[in-house]
Amino acid sequence: MSAGTSMRVVEPLRALRLTYRVVLAQLVTRGRLAALVLVGAVVAAVAAAVGVSDEIDDPLEAAVRVIADLGFTALVPIVALVFATAALGDLRDDGTLVYLWLRPMDRWPVVAGAWAAAVTVGLPLTVIPLGVASVLVDGGGALVGATVLAGVVAVIAYSALFLLAGLLVRNAIVWGLAYVLVWEGIVAGYGNIPARMSVRGYTRSIITSRTGVDLDLGDLSLAPSVIVPLVAAAVALLLAARRLRSMDIA
Repeated sequence: MSAGTSMRVVEPLRALRLTYRVVLAQLVTRGRLAALVLVGAVVAAVAAAVGVSDEIDDPLEAAVRVIADLGFTALVPIVALVFATAALGDLRDDGTLVYLWLRPMDRWPVVAGAWAAAVTVGLPLTVIPLGVASVLVDGGGALVGATVLAGVVAVIAYSALFLLAGLLVRNAIVWGLAYVLVWEGIVAGYGNIPARMSVRGYTRSIITSRTGVDLDLGDLSLAPSVIVPLVAAAVALLLAARRLRSMDIA
């Protein structure tokens, strides 16, 4: 919209709130919530089975591996992928994003509001079932704290990365699944460089540093394991804002 328009420019904070409300209403559907709650329930059920088993030699290691291998390999990235790619991708595809463009506003509050909406939905759907699972496996307070911290960091990072993917490519869920399953699931295990480009490596390092249980890829100390994913999230959001400024969404 031109600088000479008579319509008042929307302030960034108001633009962020407006985008947040619009995107949150679009994201929260019964189908999505039911499916992802079911996935979280499965993780908790497996954790409960491990917690009551008498055939496990090292209960803490078993508990850590349940949380790391099921929660942070499947639940967290899938939940973030579903909501973050839809946050702006769905709005672009169905034309709803044009509604936001009718108001004179900067693009970065749109990105920030959409990301905040995805995180708002993703956090309770991941951190709560994983927190419950970490209690059910009887891993102790260290595992519960590590699980919550790693969950928050992972949702923040994945949501930013997948929101950017939703603006860059069509069928972003397919590409996101390929990243999670192929890159993080396979390629990251072949060297330090691909591991450092994997969110999963940082979450496993958080869990290892807090519990003392060695995990593959989990060889970083706590501080960089938290800071690097947050920096990556900030960079992804800046790139998403830049991408949004150059897009023709009409």
